[in-house]
Amino acid sequence: MSILFNSTTLGDIIIVTGSVILLLVLIRVFAWNQITGIFEARAEKIANDIDSAASARKEAEEYAAKREKELSQAKDDAGEIIESAKETGQAKGDQIIAEAKAEADRLKEKANQDIAQSKAEALAGVKSEVSDLTVLLAEKIMTKNLDKEAQSHLIDSYLDKLGDA
Repeated sequence: MSILFNSTTLGDIIIVTGSVILLLVLIRVFAWNQITGIFEARAEKIANDIDSAASARKEAEEYAAKREKELSQAKDDAGEIIESAKETGQAKGDQIIAEAKAEADRLKEKANQDIAQSKAEALAGVKSEVSDLTVLLAEKIMTKNLDKEAQSHLIDSYLDKLGDA
């Protein structure tokens, strides 16, 4: 304890204490506002960065929701386009089938008309030949005086010739 009361030691304590107090007063007068200003600026910058990050996150979420909505709309539009294309394709296919059926019916009708005309021409030709042969037969019968058996034989040969024609 005697060391504490020593003048050198006591003087050192007073000088150190005074220096610390003087240093605190000088810091308070000249640098305290600047130091607290730096801390306040830093705190404000951190708060602004947090607010900015929050608003950027909110904006990103809005953009994501908007993109999701646009993607959904695009999917719906694509579905409508595909459905429309299917309907158009079906209608076109039905139209092509109807046109093909109409063309087939027209060709069938024309073929039937051609067949009927050919049949009529063939019948007219056969009638002409039959009438020619009948006239020939009648001439032969008239030029020859045939008995009943010869007439029967002549008619049979005429019918055979008619069957061959």
